[in-house]
Amino acid sequence: MKLLRFGPHGAEKPGLLDDMGRVRDLSAIVPDIGGDTLLPESLAALRELDIESLPIIDGKPQDDLRLGPCVGGIGKFVCIGLNYADHAEEAGMPIPEEPIIFNKWTSAVVGPNDDIQIPRGSVKTDWEVELGVVIGKPGVYIDEADAMAHVAGYCVVNDVSEREFQLERAGTWDKGKGCDTFGPTGPWLVTPDEVENVDDLDMWLDVDGERMQSGSTATLIFKIPELISYCSRFMSLQSGDVISTGTPPGVGMGHSPIRYLAGGEVVTLGIAGLGEQRSFVRPSASIA
Repeated sequence: MKLLRFGPHGAEKPGLLDDMGRVRDLSAIVPDIGGDTLLPESLAALRELDIESLPIIDGKPQDDLRLGPCVGGIGKFVCIGLNYADHAEEAGMPIPEEPIIFNKWTSAVVGPNDDIQIPRGSVKTDWEVELGVVIGKPGVYIDEADAMAHVAGYCVVNDVSEREFQLERAGTWDKGKGCDTFGPTGPWLVTPDEVENVDDLDMWLDVDGERMQSGSTATLIFKIPELISYCSRFMSLQSGDVISTGTPPGVGMGHSPIRYLAGGEVVTLGIAGLGEQRSFVRPSASIA
C-alpha cells in the first residue's frame, strides 16, 4: 500500500494511492496515517479493504491536490549521521564506529511539495535526500533479528540542514537540522510488501534540474535492522516515529566549489519506488 495524507496544511485527511494514481479517502476508516493506524494489525485490516469502494478524491496528487507529510502526529524524528561511507569521505570525517544519532524537531516536518524556508541568518542551507523508516510496532531493546517486524513502511525525506548552525555554532547538530520546513516527508508511506529490496534503492536529488546527489541504499554503513535495534537502546520506539537513515554523497557542503541554497531554487528528489518531492526554496528575506 501507498498511504498518504491529503488536504490543507493542518487539516490533512488519511488516504491511499490506488493503482491508477488516484487518491482514495480513508477518513471513514481511520483517523489519520499515524499512531495506532500503523500497528501491524491495523495495516493488515487496511489491506483487506475493497479499494474500489473507497471514495475518489478530485485532483492529481502533488499537482492540484496537496499532500501533507505522509505520517501524522510524528512523535520522534530520529536521524542518523554519516551513514554512507562515500558521504563521510566527502565530509572529511571518519566512518563512525557506531551510528551517530541526532534529532529533527517535529515542527520541521512539512509535506513533500511544500516550500523550504531558509531561516534568518542562514548562510549555508544544504540538502540531503534520505530514506525514512516509519515505525509501526512499538518496542524498546529490540533484537536486530526482530527489527524488521517493527517497520510500518518507508518514505522519502529531505534532511535539509544549515551547516553553519550545525557545525560552527556551539552545541549539537540539532540546531542546524530542525529549523521550520527542514523536514519534507513523503509523498507516501510505502508498506514493506511493496518494496522489493530496501537495501538496494536508487536515490537522487536535483537543484534547478542539475543532478547533485546520486546514490543507493546499498552503500549504507549501518543497515535498517541494526539502526532500529541501536536506536531502541536509547529510547522506546513508538508507532509513527520516523528514523531518517542518512544521505549519499553530493550535498552542497561536499561540492567543489561548495554550493548552498540561497532562495529561489527548486529542489527535486526521489527514491526508487517511494515517490518524489519537489520544493521551492524561499529566501530568508521572505520570512514574515
